[in-house]
Amino acid sequence: MPYEKLDRPESLSWIFKPAATAPTAPPAGAHDLFWPMADGVRLACRIYEAETPAAPMILHFHGRSDSIAACDLIAAGYTGAGLSFAVASYRGYGASDGTPTVSAMFADGERILDHLLAWRREHGHGGPLLVMGRSLGSAAAIDLCLKRQRDFKCLIIISGIGDTLPLMAHTGIAPPKDGMSEADGFGNCEKIAGISLPTLILHGSRDETVPPSLAEKLQAASGARNKRFLLVPGAEHKTVIAQAGPLYFQTIKGFVDDITGASDWRSRRRAQKNRGQGQ
Repeated sequence: MPYEKLDRPESLSWIFKPAATAPTAPPAGAHDLFWPMADGVRLACRIYEAETPAAPMILHFHGRSDSIAACDLIAAGYTGAGLSFAVASYRGYGASDGTPTVSAMFADGERILDHLLAWRREHGHGGPLLVMGRSLGSAAAIDLCLKRQRDFKCLIIISGIGDTLPLMAHTGIAPPKDGMSEADGFGNCEKIAGISLPTLILHGSRDETVPPSLAEKLQAASGARNKRFLLVPGAEHKTVIAQAGPLYFQTIKGFVDDITGASDWRSRRRAQKNRGQGQ
């Protein structure tokens, strides 16, 4: 069975680390949604809207010890750059039901996307859709992007994982007693090779959790013709945004603008504003 060795209790204990903090109410301008998965388990999603529905939207999968509430601290950077920001969670995280497993994380990704697409249609969000993953979330984002490339314009990876076995060895995680091959892992390098969408990978130069060499291998494996790899000087695994500062959001905004055609959605935003002022 796929991901059987990652779904064992001894593996799940290092893959997932739900935050102990209680769920928080959404800040002003954000919306909490609870979407049922195929087996009825409900997962939480928080959407931070940019000032116009025509803006690009990022579907973001967070890291192993992150949470939707933690994303409140960075959401303003995305919306301030003219990007709507939708954060998905995993089973057992925050207000989401269930218990996390790797196989469920991958299966739930498509269901989350289907719900988000329906929400976007209902609320008139016609802007381009992008997918992003940070750390563990890189596995969820890459898997979903491979399955549903037609629904996205580009892929963005922050502090992402390359091959699984080197990461386990680096962090001192013992493989299962019955052995484990790379085929038993997340499969990020194999999967990203099948993704042709424009891809941006950002990584900290001093990341000791996921060494830059593993991210470089992910970049090398990428099947995208338009791909960019940026090391953030001095940044550790969790400090890419803090270390890069405004340049982080400017880089993502510039990449998205290049891919989606900034003039298109910005002109729609200006037209929408002008219509509102004329009423």
